[in-house]
Amino acid sequence: MVNRRQFIASSTAAVGAAAMLPQTAHAISDDLHPTIRALRPMTADVVPITDDERRARMERARKLMVENGFDAIFIEPGTTMSYFTGVTWGTSERMFALVLPAKGEPAFICPAFEEARAREVIRFSNDIRLWQEDENPGALVAQVIRDRGLATRRIGIEQRARFFLADLIRAASPAVEQRIADSVTVGCRMIKSPAELALLQKANEITLAAMKAAFATMKEGMTQDELGANVSAAYRALGVPNHRATPQFGEYSAYPHGSKTPQELKEGDVVLLDDGITIEGYVSDITRTTVFGKPSGRQRQVWDLEKRAQQAALDAAKVGVPCEAIDAAARKVITDAGFGPGYKVPGLPHRTGHGIGMDGHEAPNLVRGNKLPLAPGMCFSDEPMIAIYGEFGIRLEDCWHMTENGPVTFTPLSPSIEIPVA
Repeated sequence: MVNRRQFIASSTAAVGAAAMLPQTAHAISDDLHPTIRALRPMTADVVPITDDERRARMERARKLMVENGFDAIFIEPGTTMSYFTGVTWGTSERMFALVLPAKGEPAFICPAFEEARAREVIRFSNDIRLWQEDENPGALVAQVIRDRGLATRRIGIEQRARFFLADLIRAASPAVEQRIADSVTVGCRMIKSPAELALLQKANEITLAAMKAAFATMKEGMTQDELGANVSAAYRALGVPNHRATPQFGEYSAYPHGSKTPQELKEGDVVLLDDGITIEGYVSDITRTTVFGKPSGRQRQVWDLEKRAQQAALDAAKVGVPCEAIDAAARKVITDAGFGPGYKVPGLPHRTGHGIGMDGHEAPNLVRGNKLPLAPGMCFSDEPMIAIYGEFGIRLEDCWHMTENGPVTFTPLSPSIEIPVA
C-alpha cells in the first residue's frame, strides 16, 4: 500500500527527483554498508512493451467499444494514454488528448503552438487536430468521430479525465452522450499480458532485493530517513536510480501510509517498510514488517496472525470467485482473533488489496461489494494490515497474479518476524 507519491512514474520524474534527494542519502552512499556494496544491477534483461503489443491493445479496445456502444473513447495524458500509445505528456489547462475511435486511425487533439513538440512523441497516428487559444478544442473530438464515418452518439470518457475537459466536449456537441469508459479502459488494462507480467515480476524482485539489503543496515538510533536512504542506495546499486523510501518505526508502524514524525530506532521497535518502484512503467508494491531486536510475545502473536490472514486471501483466490471474497477471507481471520469488526481498529482499517500494473493502485480492488469475478491475468496486492494505534502495526504485502491454476505471487512470502525477507 505504498503512497503513490513515492513512485517514480517516468524517467523525467526520476531526473527531477535526483536534485531533491536528502543529504543523508549522499553521505551514506560514500560509505555503503557491505550488504549494499555487494548488490549488482538487475535491469539488464528488462524488455519494454513493444509497439505490436500496443497495437493489439488498441484493437482490443475497439472490440470493447463496439460491445459497449461507444463510437470512441477520450483519454487525456496519463497512464491510459501511455498504455495504448506510449505517449507521455503533462496536464495543464489546455486540452491535449487521444481520441481512439471504434474504427480507423486514432487522433490527437493538440494546442497549435505545441504541434512541433507533439510530433516528436506521437506514434500510431498522423492525425493531429490543432486548436488555437480562442477556440473550443471539444469540437475537434466529435469531428474526429464523424470523419471516421461513425455516428457520434456516445463517447466514453476515461475515468481520470478532468471534468472541465468533458464539459468542453459537451459544450461543443451537446447531443453526444458521454459515459465513463471503464468498460473499455479497465477492460483492457486489468488483464495483463505475459510481457506485462514479466515487468511486474522484475520490479517486485528488485524491490525485495533492496529491502533485504536495507534491513541488514539497521542500527540503534538511526532515523527512518537514514534507513530510507539505505533503501535508496540499494536501489541505485540494483540499477534503479533516484528512489526514495520512508520506513516507519514503533507506534508509527500502525499508520497505514506512515507518519512524517521524526523517529529514531530503538530496541524492540516494530519496523515496517512499504516500498515499490517502476520498471518500464510497471509498479511493484511490497511491505515487510520485522522487529529490531527480540520480538515480544504480543508482536510475534500479531505478526503470525497477519501471516495467516495474508495466506487466507491467497487460499480463497480461484478463477470465477468474486473479488470481495478475498477480502472476506483475510478479514475473517483477523476478526475471529478479536480485532475489528469491519474497518474498526485495532484491526484491518482498509481493503485487503488493490489492483496493480502501470498504476500502483488500479482496478479491480479486493474489497467488500466488488463482485467482479477473478480471471487469469488480473494482478493484485495482498496486504491485510493489522493496525493497533499507539502500539504498532503489522502489514505483510506481496503482489500476485491470477492463473487458471490459482494465484501466483511475484515474490516469496515473508518467512517470519525475525526474517522479513526470504
